[in-house]
Amino acid sequence: MARHGGGLRFQPSGGERKLQIPVGKKQRLNVERLSNDGRGIAFVEGRTWFVEGALPGEEVEARVLAARSKVVEARSERVLNPSAQRRAEPCVHARTCGGCNLQHLPASDQLALKQRSLADQLARQAGIEPKAWAPALSGPEFGYRRRARLAVRWDAGSQRLDVGFRAAVSQDIVSIRECLVLVQPLQALLPALLATLRALENPQVLGHVELFSGFADAVLVRHTAALASADLQRLTDFAREQGVQLWLQGKGLPQPLEPDSALGYHLPEWDVQLDWRPGDFVQVNAPVNEAMIAQALDWLAPEAGERVLDLFCGLGNFALPLARNGAEVVAVEGVGEMVERARTNAVRNGLPNAHFYQADLSKPLLEAEWSNGGFAAVLLDPPRDGALELVRQMSTLGARRVVYVSCNPATLSRDAAELVRQGYQLERAGVLDMFPQTAHVEAMALFVRPV
Repeated sequence: MARHGGGLRFQPSGGERKLQIPVGKKQRLNVERLSNDGRGIAFVEGRTWFVEGALPGEEVEARVLAARSKVVEARSERVLNPSAQRRAEPCVHARTCGGCNLQHLPASDQLALKQRSLADQLARQAGIEPKAWAPALSGPEFGYRRRARLAVRWDAGSQRLDVGFRAAVSQDIVSIRECLVLVQPLQALLPALLATLRALENPQVLGHVELFSGFADAVLVRHTAALASADLQRLTDFAREQGVQLWLQGKGLPQPLEPDSALGYHLPEWDVQLDWRPGDFVQVNAPVNEAMIAQALDWLAPEAGERVLDLFCGLGNFALPLARNGAEVVAVEGVGEMVERARTNAVRNGLPNAHFYQADLSKPLLEAEWSNGGFAAVLLDPPRDGALELVRQMSTLGARRVVYVSCNPATLSRDAAELVRQGYQLERAGVLDMFPQTAHVEAMALFVRPV
């Protein structure tokens, strides 16, 4: 059969297939609104674009980071028509570092975004809203982070050690020379630390570096092979010159160079000191942490001698202030080392009314001996996965008041719906601004079961 010029055209089944957008492609976009995670949203030819670093009302030139079906992820590279909301980013690394994605948005607008995100999640997932919204708990927008992990990578081709944070939507490391969200002691430490790391003879063995600031400052160096003696001496000299503790971690647990080294932080309002070690979970924002504890105690409102259950208690961040205020506290944590340190913290602070237990919190609570007798109130501070199995058992504990501290509004909303099904009412909710300059939302909610 003769072929006609131009050949035959075949239509794929299911309609015309859109061409995939290649990574790296640049596109002009008109941004219409913000997503809950702080990215600008634009629409082009049936696709939804989520654009890092863009604000509503702006025209931007964006570069594609990833594309799938009708969703495109991109990053703004040039603002052609800026919004009146936009501010100049205070940090020189803001456009490349993946740590802070909202520096172009003023602090008040960041808080408003987080409050909208929490309200939206509660309404969409749980179909509820609190009887009253609590004001957001916030602190300084910079200089707040007392703990940070620096990524480290040796580039054999350029013979260069990169030290910094991951880039946005990438495993690349953005080398830094400053970090404005670190507390001042860690900011002051950074230049000497970077110089020391880059002077090491065998930097290939470095895994990562962590910084800590409390009643003492410390640097933890994670290494994948033994440090050369000259490199260990360089790190030791750095620590002594800077007046900080040096901790090292090879195959085992972190160990201090000086055996009597101790780390921790104070909660002055309750005259409590919590000791901890690298690897333990602590809230990185001290001012917001203290405001959060005060609000949780106010909402729980335990009377002297009442039994309060603290689930996912960690080192005793909530349990010890509760005990100092006179409550009889039963505190439960899944990590054995944390439980032991919490018990030690209770003894050192003279709080015999704080009792700590290790338990698998995915198991039924009523099987545990510590759950006998019921509780006047319950506080829970779960990880990002939430605590659905626990809240399904909440009504069996007899508590009329439940304070839920969340680092993920999505799982808070899911668990809130379950608490409502058990007869609890959402009395109050509010945002905890633990991580200014980011879209990360933490929240606290109070649930009350009527008599």
